[in-house]
Amino acid sequence: MLSWKLHGDGKSIQPGEVVGIGERLTWPRTIGFGLQHIAAMFGATFLVPIITGFSPTTTLFFSGVGTLLFILITQNKLPSYLGSSFAFLAPVAAAKTEGGIPAALGGIVAAGVLLALVGFIAKSAGTAWIENFMPPIVTGTIVMVIGLNLAGAAKNDFVAGPLLGLITLLSIGFIGAFFKGFIGRISIIGGLIVGYVVAALMGDVDFSGVNSAAWVGLPEFTTPTFSTSAIVLFLPVVLVLIAENIGHVKAVAAMTGKSLDDQVGNALVADGAATALAGLGGGSGTTTYAENIGVMAASRVYSTLAYIIAGVGAILLALSPKFGAVLAATPAGVKGGVTVALFGMIGVLGARIWIDAKVDFADPTNLYIAASALIIGISDLSWTSGKFAFSGIINATLMAVVGYQVFNRIAKARKNR
Repeated sequence: MLSWKLHGDGKSIQPGEVVGIGERLTWPRTIGFGLQHIAAMFGATFLVPIITGFSPTTTLFFSGVGTLLFILITQNKLPSYLGSSFAFLAPVAAAKTEGGIPAALGGIVAAGVLLALVGFIAKSAGTAWIENFMPPIVTGTIVMVIGLNLAGAAKNDFVAGPLLGLITLLSIGFIGAFFKGFIGRISIIGGLIVGYVVAALMGDVDFSGVNSAAWVGLPEFTTPTFSTSAIVLFLPVVLVLIAENIGHVKAVAAMTGKSLDDQVGNALVADGAATALAGLGGGSGTTTYAENIGVMAASRVYSTLAYIIAGVGAILLALSPKFGAVLAATPAGVKGGVTVALFGMIGVLGARIWIDAKVDFADPTNLYIAASALIIGISDLSWTSGKFAFSGIINATLMAVVGYQVFNRIAKARKNR
């Protein structure tokens, strides 16, 4: 199953040709493309543990392991890198207030298991039911809520170091506006680097942890704890991961001109397994990465072997605690500048889902669902019942998913009279 045919002479790609999923170039070139994938996923994968307080090296370790697992479960037919998912940011923050990082990890494990179960159902029943259950009005609303619900957290970090936050935020905008291609696409990590360097020059970075960290060592593994009230917080994330994985499969199929519908179920199972495994050891939940799709589109190299090299490379990088300590020392103000831009971008991605799908907001049901869910989520309209806490994101998700199904059916029944 894990085999690759040499593409042509292995040294060049002729105009109009692509390096297929089961092909490879010469080893030096393939390794080079693997390093490109590491660079593409690097910034976003590390942002999540920097923001949540997870161990960066542990997160990187499980992203590498998860990528290898993904290639194996999808039978070497679907190229993808599994990096940290931003959809986990809000529930992790909420779960940490209840039971710290272990409780958040328990929620990540539960989300992974549920995603894998959806994958097994999709393997036997197809995916039409998913698309009916989660139309663009629903998925776009949930993604937007997940981003904008975090506005308060971004504000708290920003005001902790407003000068550094402003420098970081403006650097992100400048890099995105001035540079084209790959550099422009990684403006978030570019701004983070600028903010970090400025903070270090100002003496605002605590390097004590960096000085005491070893150059080589195993990542810091953490055992999860399981709380029903914390697990409930992660249910909306599963819906986002389903949409992201299906979107990834469709994007790769469009680029390669090869139908990959038979791999949707495997992709969901693989991402679910990788997410659960990460949660069991102290890493963040994973998802398929659009950044790496960009690398494939630009290079016309779709070889899964490049992703295997990227996964192995990520694991090797994770074996440096000093490297992780440098990232963990990021000042709050710098994180604030990053999160103001990042959380807003996540929210705008929800609007992009609406636009791409041409959601009709002249339809009263669509307008009502989006408007109500957004206010519930952004204002964090919450309530508790015994040991269960229903956060704004949970309630907004219920409004989007259940509300759409109920009111859309009422509207259709009325039209059919």
